[in-house]
Amino acid sequence: MTANAHAHQSGFSLVELAMVLLIVGLLLGGLMPTISSQIDQQRVNETRKQLDEIKQALTGFSVANGRLPCADTNLDGEEDSPCTAAATTEGLLPWKSLGIAEQDAWQQVWRYRVDRNFSKPFTLTTGFTDNLIVQNNANIALTSATERPIAIVYSWGRNLVADGQNASYNGIYQSDVPSPAFDDIAIWLSRPVLFNRMVKAGKLP
Repeated sequence: MTANAHAHQSGFSLVELAMVLLIVGLLLGGLMPTISSQIDQQRVNETRKQLDEIKQALTGFSVANGRLPCADTNLDGEEDSPCTAAATTEGLLPWKSLGIAEQDAWQQVWRYRVDRNFSKPFTLTTGFTDNLIVQNNANIALTSATERPIAIVYSWGRNLVADGQNASYNGIYQSDVPSPAFDDIAIWLSRPVLFNRMVKAGKLP
């Protein structure tokens, strides 16, 4: 084999290698959006599962204590005590007091709001103090005026900031399917659901 032939054969191998790398790059580039979407969906599913567990933990706390926990406003993971000031504002979920995970699937702390009347011992006749409302992206209420939420917990979602009404901290909260402008994930606890559980547990009336 001549030197020229050997050089030609080596050059051809380099071209082949470049083509293979190009094809692999294109394939990986096409797969990346799919993989990213799958990871996002997995995190959404995990966060929804955690929120369901939080709802159960809030109910369990009420059965044990006759009230809902106050918000955590000093970032120690425990409910504020006394909680009169914390109960009037949104804070963090007191995850230590509830015995649940501190963060959502994006490693962000849970946001929490509770009606003041239910952060202290309540009875079957206890009414609402705070005008808490949950609505969808079209500003349509998901909760009725007579049975407002008494506790709301939500995750900031993928973008790591509060979206829509959740950014206003005014007692109006938002929950809906994800969109480019909204990816928060919320759950809320209603008075009938909590009362029913506590009656069954023999804690009310």
